Amino acid sequence: MTSLPAHSLSLDHLVISARTLEEGVQYVADTLGAMPAGGGAHPLMRTHNRLLGLWGGVYLEVIAIDPLAPAAADGQPGRPRLFALDDPATHARLEDGPYLSHWVARVERPKHLVTWQAQYPQRIAPIVPMTRGDFAWGLSVPDDGSFPAWQQAGDGVLPSLIQWESPRHPSNELTPANLALKALKAVHPRANVIGEQLRWLGAAHLIDVQPGDSAALVAEFETAEGPRTLA
Repeated sequence: MTSLPAHSLSLDHLVISARTLEEGVQYVADTLGAMPAGGGAHPLMRTHNRLLGLWGGVYLEVIAIDPLAPAAADGQPGRPRLFALDDPATHARLEDGPYLSHWVARVERPKHLVTWQAQYPQRIAPIVPMTRGDFAWGLSVPDDGSFPAWQQAGDGVLPSLIQWESPRHPSNELTPANLALKALKAVHPRANVIGEQLRWLGAAHLIDVQPGDSAALVAEFETAEGPRTLA
């Protein structure tokens, strides 16, 4: 068995992007037979979400632009939303329905995500402190709200990085649905560049990336009704 890097990361959660929470929740329910619930609003990013617990301390997030969030705060324009939700290309793709857009890898202590990012700002996007209710975390978010990238390769296949500051994790509050993530896979035109950055991060063991004509993510699940796939 190949040994993992000393700072190897863990899978924290998967991200389903949707035009509306209702569309995203229905897509997950129709595909996996389980209904996301809970979650809430992210005022800083002007988004809101619903969550679905998976086995093994992992969860699925459905995220959409919050239509009730103000367009600006204190007279200043809001910062770009995370996960490329302000990108016209994302809007165009969402016209065809919700999809698996991204994934997030967890940085465990004693490694400090803010310090790591400061040491390698070309490799890791700025860390944005965020809160929702009793939860607090730091998340790597490029200043323009795009997906993480390395040498012009990204498109949602490279993970955002998260470190939880609160003692509890969202998965602790969610009843795991009767399904398990079996594999996370991706294709990308620059799979070699993606693979190099994943190895540097210590996340290559979490996803299988193969060459392909365009970037795409696929999550394979085992459910009570048999295998199911989110893409």
